[in-house]
Amino acid sequence: MQEAFDSTLTRLLAGSNGSRLLLAVSGGVDSMTMADLFLHSALRLPLAVAHVNFQLRGDDSDADEALVRDWCEKNAVPFLVKRVETDRYASDRGVSVEMAARELRYTWFASLCKEEGFTHLAVAHNLDDNAETLLLHLLRGTGLRGLAGICDDVPLPGAEGVRLIRPLLGFSRREIEAHAV
Repeated sequence: MQEAFDSTLTRLLAGSNGSRLLLAVSGGVDSMTMADLFLHSALRLPLAVAHVNFQLRGDDSDADEALVRDWCEKNAVPFLVKRVETDRYASDRGVSVEMAARELRYTWFASLCKEEGFTHLAVAHNLDDNAETLLLHLLRGTGLRGLAGICDDVPLPGAEGVRLIRPLLGFSRREIEAHAV
């Protein structure tokens, strides 16, 4: 899997000089596997990890934060964390908790990229996420644009010049879980 990941990463970063990567790591198997693949990549890119504690699951949210922090400390990877009151944010804006969490994390990620000079934000969407997204688009009556599913390289909204990349998009959840074992 490492070789295929590095090949994908090489393609996603083609033409980028001096790439600095910010990895969005939740503590789940997908993002932890992504972090591990970056750590062991032959490309040896400068990276940092960003974790958002949405404070939605009590001790479990704190345990995810601790897991990511410990992994970063063990591997000498800079760790950035933000705790947010997701329920309050959702209530104040009249949006779903899911939409609130998305807004909160991507706004913070864009801010970090601008402030710290990251050129890319990597997220751990995978092949199964892409299939799910495509199915949802079809059920909602998508046009041609929605038939494409998730793109693996797009501009990061709110951070001009920063790319949002999804290097696990070609891997299934089963492959990711097998690698994590």
